[in-house]
Amino acid sequence: MLLLLGRRVPLSFVHRLTTCCSSSLSTPVLVSSVLIKLRAITRVTHSTVFVSATGQNTGTMPERRPFVRLPTDVYPVNYGLCLKPDLIDFTFEGKLEALVEVTQATNQIVMNCADIDIITASFVPQGGEEINATGFNYQNEDEKVTLSFPSALQKGSGTLKIDFVGELNDKMKGFYRSKYTASAGETRYAAVTQFEATDARRAFPCWDEPAIKATFDIALIVPKDRVALSNMNVIDRKPYPEDENLVEVKFATTPIMSTYLVAFVIGEYDFVESQSSDGITVRVYTPVGRAEQGKFALEVATKTLPFYKDYFNVPYPLPKIDLIAIADFAAGAMENWGLVTYRETALLIDPKNSCSSSRQWVALVVGHELAHQWFGNLVTMEWWTHLWLNEGFASWIEYLCVDHCFPEYDIWTQFVSADYTRALDLDALDSSHPIEVNVGHPSEVDEIFDAISYSKGASVIRMLHNYIGDEDFRKGMNAYLLKFQHKNASTEDLWDCLEQASGKPIAAVMGSWTKQMGFPIIEVEQEQQGDDRILKMSQKKFCASGPHNGEDCPSWMVPISICTSDDPKCTKLKVLLDRPETTITLSGIGPDQWVKINPGTVGFYRIQYSSSMLESLLPGVRDLNLQPVDRLGLQNDLFSLSRAGMISTVEVLKLMEAFVNEPNYTVWSDLSCNLGVLSSLLSHTDFHEEIQEFIRDLFTPIGLELGWDSKPGEGHLDALLRGLVLGKLGKAGHKPTLEEARRRFRDHVDGKTVLPADLRSPVYLTVLKHGDSATLDTMLKLHKQADMQEEKNRIERVLGAISAPDLIQKVLTFALSEEVRPQDTVSVIGGVAGSSKQGRKAAWKFVKDNWEELYNRYQGGFLISRLIKLTVDGFAIDKMAAEVKSFFESHPAPAAERTVQQCCENILLNAAWLKRDADDINQYLLQRKAPPV
Repeated sequence: MLLLLGRRVPLSFVHRLTTCCSSSLSTPVLVSSVLIKLRAITRVTHSTVFVSATGQNTGTMPERRPFVRLPTDVYPVNYGLCLKPDLIDFTFEGKLEALVEVTQATNQIVMNCADIDIITASFVPQGGEEINATGFNYQNEDEKVTLSFPSALQKGSGTLKIDFVGELNDKMKGFYRSKYTASAGETRYAAVTQFEATDARRAFPCWDEPAIKATFDIALIVPKDRVALSNMNVIDRKPYPEDENLVEVKFATTPIMSTYLVAFVIGEYDFVESQSSDGITVRVYTPVGRAEQGKFALEVATKTLPFYKDYFNVPYPLPKIDLIAIADFAAGAMENWGLVTYRETALLIDPKNSCSSSRQWVALVVGHELAHQWFGNLVTMEWWTHLWLNEGFASWIEYLCVDHCFPEYDIWTQFVSADYTRALDLDALDSSHPIEVNVGHPSEVDEIFDAISYSKGASVIRMLHNYIGDEDFRKGMNAYLLKFQHKNASTEDLWDCLEQASGKPIAAVMGSWTKQMGFPIIEVEQEQQGDDRILKMSQKKFCASGPHNGEDCPSWMVPISICTSDDPKCTKLKVLLDRPETTITLSGIGPDQWVKINPGTVGFYRIQYSSSMLESLLPGVRDLNLQPVDRLGLQNDLFSLSRAGMISTVEVLKLMEAFVNEPNYTVWSDLSCNLGVLSSLLSHTDFHEEIQEFIRDLFTPIGLELGWDSKPGEGHLDALLRGLVLGKLGKAGHKPTLEEARRRFRDHVDGKTVLPADLRSPVYLTVLKHGDSATLDTMLKLHKQADMQEEKNRIERVLGAISAPDLIQKVLTFALSEEVRPQDTVSVIGGVAGSSKQGRKAAWKFVKDNWEELYNRYQGGFLISRLIKLTVDGFAIDKMAAEVKSFFESHPAPAAERTVQQCCENILLNAAWLKRDADDINQYLLQRKAPPV
């Protein structure tokens, strides 16, 4: 699944999705029963207190909720499933006939079941008499049901028959309803699914664990004027005898697969179709009248399928693949086998009205989900502990695929800013977690759909691929997929295959990266001896609060590469640092040459150079001799060291000024992010205007060079850079940018000259930041008129930039209105919190005041974690950490416990950073504009 884990991307850009869903509370049909269910959630009283490296208590992690996997005495072989949704009353009827195997005699069958009422259940042993179940005992807390039988079911095959009813809920999980507007303007609903991680049980009683695979024969009874889709192709469509307005649609038998990958969609859609070079039918389904907008994704998908087939050397195993845009959708996309579901903004591209970052986003998401068709669907993790393998792998290979389809995107440099640095930031916290986490209860499963599973997972796979080399990596992958196809596997199984293919100690190296949290900082010193350069390297755990100086310091097996100024792109030496420190001799290196560790910024660690080594590298930033990705990595490391109190923030500001000749989009994007963090931090001081001036000075030269209008011969990255720079200058109050933005905005609104899609975010952001109630009203009008979800989202993300307190309230109220789709409310509130000190306070108060509605809306899925993070992460006062902690102690959100903890830790870190460096930063900013004496 691709989640929206807001990647480290500037406000004016598409926020990266990240994957996920599900929850610890089942969604009851009656409001009164919500209270009962809430009371039934027993809070565990034992707890572990976490203390940060600064010695402050950052919060308490409740102990694990009791959890037991399903018994193995009965397992499914085939599910015969027929569902009849009612799109008016939002209910559905279901019939299940499951072919099962009883492995030992038992008088009960335990299955997963949530928000479903079983009407009748019976068991028919092969060649025997039907036995009716005498009782259904629902364990709501564990989302299970026990069917009791009057006599023991004997060992052997049989058929389990269950008739049941359920609710087409509005929680964007399980079998749910999705609201859309039909061509005549009336509101209608589609019935759609989202089962990962643990929500297939909301659509039909099942063995809802990834290792309990079976085949599926699915039939849907639907209105005859609707499209009905499932994982497989349609094999029969005939009138439904009891109602002439309905048809029964039957689908081919699926391969053996996990429940979380089953899907069905009933609604009104158009499609575009093509065939991949290996003969697979590819369709992209769009809202009615928008088939054109599916063409870009279709082109990407038809190129991607053969790419993966060649890369894995395993054919795509189904006859067709459908990609479909769903109006109300919590994650970014979901890899259901043969029927991949997407948010509209992750699939639809309008040639005239879509910006470059949206095209790139669609390409990445399509690449991510199609990779899962092999890695996840054909071979599935044995349990959610190994989720990272699925998501980390797909989050890495999506870039490989996009680089193949669109080399002009320079996508691997963007990976470092979007995923790698983001994972380092999160993993430096005391409240991070290892890549592999033992999880049980559904709410714990939800919690690990985060930047560690996705972005750190992708980063360590990128490091591993670099360590092994592409040829052996592919060989090992092919062996893994062939050995485990249609089965389940664990992390160790992949290491075994890669170890056999490469002859390298993969399990030993990778265990240190997946089984313990965090990563090392490599400290490097050098000494010149004749023509030799002696490097002394040591490792210790890097913490966001400073280096780890405890007794039991963890260590890693670190693949280290080294390059020199002779050839900055070429690795001169590779070593495996498998101990706390080592000394390396590089021969034939003159005293005037520099040495750089981690060329390509591939190794997952931070570096602290001695001052002489750092001095020698700085000219490589100014004269662009260092590769873009290494200029970015150097700056990002230093920024992170300053936040940890290991160097002064002033040193980083001085380095940033050296980027004045920088041409690369991604390097600017990362600088922009870090300056955004600093600007947010300094909003708590009385010299916030000085950092705005610093930003204006840094971005003005590149802004003047780029100008407002695209020039002949420019490409994708120029468009991204122009949008980034103009947005940054506009937000920082650069007068000429503000005036031009206002002029172009007026022309756009008056219909004189339509703003190109790539300029809309920066222009909207600029006019709102410095706008009044008339500006906000105009933006809300544009939002109402927009027929593309991308444009609506573009506006929603920047509304929070408005400054006046009464208008901030208006934006927050708008976030919960019918005008905003439920999954997008989070980015509106987040936009308010991220834009100013006043916005942050107002957004936090709004979340507290509307907590019940927000919590009920997202039911503990990953959107609730995202909401909390966006709202409170930017505070920088110790007492706010205590306030946030205490609020969530009295308003528990089980799936967001770790997020709350990470936010509290971040608030304390921000406060410590401000106390430590604020005066020095202020002095530096004042003195740099003082006239020379």
